[in-house]
Amino acid sequence: MNLKDKTILITGSTDGVGRMVAQRLGAAGARVLVHGRDATRGKATVAEIEAAGGKAELLVADLASLAEVRRLAEAVRGRTNRLDVLINNAGIGTAGAKRQVSADGYELRFAVNYLAGFLLTSELLPLLKASTPARIVNVASAGQQAIDFGDVMLTRSYDGVRAYCQSKLAQILFTVDLAEQLKGTGVTVNALHPASYMNTTMVRQAGVAPWNSVETGADAILNLATSPALEGRSGLYFDGKRESRADAQAYDAKARQQLRSLSLDLVGLASAASKEQLS
Repeated sequence: MNLKDKTILITGSTDGVGRMVAQRLGAAGARVLVHGRDATRGKATVAEIEAAGGKAELLVADLASLAEVRRLAEAVRGRTNRLDVLINNAGIGTAGAKRQVSADGYELRFAVNYLAGFLLTSELLPLLKASTPARIVNVASAGQQAIDFGDVMLTRSYDGVRAYCQSKLAQILFTVDLAEQLKGTGVTVNALHPASYMNTTMVRQAGVAPWNSVETGADAILNLATSPALEGRSGLYFDGKRESRADAQAYDAKARQQLRSLSLDLVGLASAASKEQLS
């Protein structure tokens, strides 16, 4: 893909693999919308991209708050009249034995790793559809655990690894489901596990010795975001650069519908979706 004059938003791009992806996209000529929670780190990332001759702008938002997710979407719409690629990369890992909740009272990993991307994507779909061909990339994980729809928020038996793996599988269910909805629009959506245990803050906080470099993960993300070979292909899951299969629940239409209905309700879009179906 020729990235000159393309506008790309990458959530969680002030650290780790997201930062590497932002730097490489900037170097390739894209206009990069850098997102992060920390303005200082964000400004440093933007400065690095600009020092290398690229174009970048910072958008600060805490994705643990749905109100801030909406403000982020509004800020994107205010900065640009097109969005060629959305990369939902922001997330938190498995560290911490105690259950935590988001600003909206939802289990924190489900809220940040999945629900924020669900809402942000929903808010930005009109912009993506107006910029076709456009792509959505959901950065998930090989760590996946089936969603227990009887206890999605893990109030009964919390475990950090389970919470993380459930949230990452939710991203993949969303990917497959959204691909069906976007058929014929010119917008594609795919998910991937970029690399196992990259040398990132998230991995180090989990107490794991890194196995892979952020460069390896960035290569895999950039493949889905820019490779001509992925043009028109949608609803897929990749392990690195290799097309693969996710947990079986991702291919269960009933489970995907359950997750969609729950997600629309949790982010306050259920009534809007019902009106759209009736119109």
